[in-house]
Formats: sequence, C-alpha cells, structure tokens
Amino acid sequence: MTKRKNTSAALQYVHRRFVAGRPERLAELEEARASAEVARKVYELRTKAKLTQKELAARVGTTPSVISRLEDDDYEGHSLAMLHRIATALNKRVEIRFVPLKGKRAA
Repeated sequence: MTKRKNTSAALQYVHRRFVAGRPERLAELEEARASAEVARKVYELRTKAKLTQKELAARVGTTPSVISRLEDDDYEGHSLAMLHRIATALNKRVEIRFVPLKGKRAA
C-alpha cells in the first residue's frame, strides 16, 4: 500500500497493525477496493444519466434490487456480463485493464 500525503496517523497505524506483512490481508483489501470502485462507477454512471435505479433496471432488463446490490460497495458478485448490459443501456462500453501491482515482479 502506498502512503498518501493526506493519510491520517490512525489509518497508517491500522495498516501497519492489520495489513502490513500479511499478503492475504493485502489481497482482501485490494479486492474490496476493486469492488467498491465498480459500485461507485455504476452509481456515478446512473446518476449522471439522471436515472433512478428502477429506470436503469428497466433499461437493463433486471430489477431495481439488482441495481441496488451492484451499487453496494460490499457486493462481490459483479459480473462482466451485467456490467456490459449496464454499459449498453447507458450508451457506454466496458473497458478492462490489467496493471502491475506495486512492489511485485511479473511471473
């Protein structure tokens, strides 16, 4: 995890205490960040399109509760197929990138 200038001392302590030196915890943290990023992006796209969850669900062919779950940063069931359906409904496309992890060498 990289340190940011605005990271509080308490957050740094939590990182050192619970994450640093524990690759499995770091992997869980990165997975949670990725999930939260997808949730925020779905929410952002929907709100910029000025759609309710119900309206987006109708365009996608699903229920509002599915859209609600997709916008929940704790939800871990994001599928590429559903993200593609949402993108299509909003006249967008899904783009996926693979980027190197900091501090890791490629195998």
